[in-house]
Amino acid sequence: MLAKEIMTASPACCSPTDTLQAAAGLMRDNDCGAIPVVEAGKVIGIVTDRDIAVRAVAEGMRSDTAVDGVFTRDPRCCSVNDDVREVQRVMADSQVRRVPIVDAVGRVVGIVSQADLARASDRLVSEHEVAIVVERISEPASGKQSQSTDSLM
Repeated sequence: MLAKEIMTASPACCSPTDTLQAAAGLMRDNDCGAIPVVEAGKVIGIVTDRDIAVRAVAEGMRSDTAVDGVFTRDPRCCSVNDDVREVQRVMADSQVRRVPIVDAVGRVVGIVSQADLARASDRLVSEHEVAIVVERISEPASGKQSQSTDSLM
């Protein structure tokens, strides 16, 4: 099974100059917890609901602050034609719950979340494999400083 078969296609995206309020609004309107950050048509980062809460709100940032100050840069991405097991490996190795899916030139065309993996489990990905990914994502970072609060979750 390929990433393009389980991804959420055409995810909502924002730019690094968009405000935290705009990003949070996109999350609300699209019922998601992560928004790829795009510049010149290419994914350059990802901002999560947790980034907004822990990095921004907890630090007293205003809602009109640019996303640029809180998003995770250079997220690990997968290709539309990568096997789902590669997406699982990236999630587990990077300790992230979501992986942007990009085309051949780096444009974000989808996103795969833990929920997408769980829904795919009845088709090809075993429940055991999903459980291993969830366990590895949830492991403490053992002294690593995370780029994103989502990176450890």
